[in-house]
Amino acid sequence: MPRLGTGLGYRSELHDYIMAGRGTIEWLEVVTDNYLAGDERLDELRALREDFTVIPHGLEMSVGSEGPLDLEYVDAVARVADAVDAPWFSDHLCFTREAGIDLGNLVPTVQTLAKARAIAARAQRVQDRVGRPFLLENIATYLDMPGELSQPEMIRAVLDHCDCGLLLDLNNVVVNCVNHGLDPYAYLARLPLDRVVQVHLAGNTENAYVAGLLIDSHDAPVGERVFALLEWLLRRRPDLPAVMIERDSAFALSVPEIDEDLSRTRHLMARYASAGEPR
Repeated sequence: MPRLGTGLGYRSELHDYIMAGRGTIEWLEVVTDNYLAGDERLDELRALREDFTVIPHGLEMSVGSEGPLDLEYVDAVARVADAVDAPWFSDHLCFTREAGIDLGNLVPTVQTLAKARAIAARAQRVQDRVGRPFLLENIATYLDMPGELSQPEMIRAVLDHCDCGLLLDLNNVVVNCVNHGLDPYAYLARLPLDRVVQVHLAGNTENAYVAGLLIDSHDAPVGERVFALLEWLLRRRPDLPAVMIERDSAFALSVPEIDEDLSRTRHLMARYASAGEPR
């Protein structure tokens, strides 16, 4: 995988900031589903591709569904990836629809070996059909699903049965470990870290109604717990290809915060890359 460096999630509200940041923002991730409508939207991506490497990140592949794979959707994603010659593309390890019902959310699956194998087969089919590396992202969860596997064991089992990569969202690790009473470092240690291609960093907020419940809100600066996990990971994977900041709202106050998060991420990646081999 190419080493892309430090990137940012593209949002139209940040367009001017992003274009002014050419040279310091090294790559962009776009929401695939925003560009499925036709050639005009693809032309917008091609324009971004003139200045940045562009990675499509989807919401509706629904690799955890029981129903048949939506091949029309897969082919539409492939057209987006082809338009920007993406080195990889990604979606979430979850399901978003079942039995013709759009759930409007990233829903965790049961955590069983049988389900892991089924998801892996589905993800492998997606990767083979698109013809580019496919990454699966760990999601934030607010209930712990039943099954004989823990969350990290479920992720490992899926990747053990396909040759897709892992998009590791460190904020989601923090959210899940706080919400379910887990140790985030033990959680990370049980993942196949050699399969991590891309990392998401983001902010979270505490739920206003349930004390101690964290929400994956993407409306705040990256937290100290998330940066601590990034350092832990970089000590073991100094060769990480790509790390990016997600910001989805509170844009009026976000520019100095994004500047700080990008700068800190860039510094950490450079420091650990120069330190040598993983340990």
